[in-house]
Amino acid sequence: MNRRPWALGAVVALVFLFLYAPIAWLAIASFNSSRSLSRISGFSLRWYAELLNDSRVFASLQLTLQLALASAAISTVIGTLAAFGLRRAFPGRGLWTVLLSLPLVVPEVVMGVAMLGFFVRLAGVPLGFGALLFAHVAFSLSFVVVVVRSRVSGMDVRLEEAAADLGASPFVAFRTVTLPLVAPAVVAGAAFAFLLSFDDVVISSYLTGVGSTTLPVFVYAQASKRGISPEVVALSTLMVTATALLLIIGVVIAAWRARKAGSAAKLAV
Repeated sequence: MNRRPWALGAVVALVFLFLYAPIAWLAIASFNSSRSLSRISGFSLRWYAELLNDSRVFASLQLTLQLALASAAISTVIGTLAAFGLRRAFPGRGLWTVLLSLPLVVPEVVMGVAMLGFFVRLAGVPLGFGALLFAHVAFSLSFVVVVVRSRVSGMDVRLEEAAADLGASPFVAFRTVTLPLVAPAVVAGAAFAFLLSFDDVVISSYLTGVGSTTLPVFVYAQASKRGISPEVVALSTLMVTATALLLIIGVVIAAWRARKAGSAAKLAV
């Protein structure tokens, strides 16, 4: 690479081309004036207009956002508490760690069938929003625990002990010392939980009931019945754009926090 610096650039370009060329073509095809996805015949916003007039899309989007927000909130609270609980040594901690990590490696098809049998057949939860919420919390919880626990395990316990020595109660110490230290990990875990719930197809397809179709399941069903229509392409482009914007906002916030922390450190020195 030192003798041929262009080789590294060529490899990087090929990797990015492999990753993003299909997405770029999807975005271009969404503005095509014809229904063909293999030939561009002109620029048009026709498919976006038809998409905006489809009430089913807005109903699915509203349900998906409600489900993702509720799932992220519940998973973040439980996962954060579990991460703090696993911080201390107790009998069976290794077993609990393994059990909380299982959803990370179990195939989604297996989880979907298992949750369908447990929530619907055994627990009596009807198909729909309730079953979807239980399932999304179940598989999002592991990601929150892993992210928050990685931050909690690296914390300096002496900071909390110093706050206690200065007279702070456990709640005040948690609010003023512990929570600000783990806040980035909690936010990252919540973002993971939200995106996992928003993008899930396999598990949601098992638990979707009448009038409770999530947006990814709706897109998959439309593509399976009628093929890849221009409306589905336009909807997919909007979903990719929204995800990219969320990632960009997250990167900007993280960079701003790092710059702010660096400025504070310089002032302290």
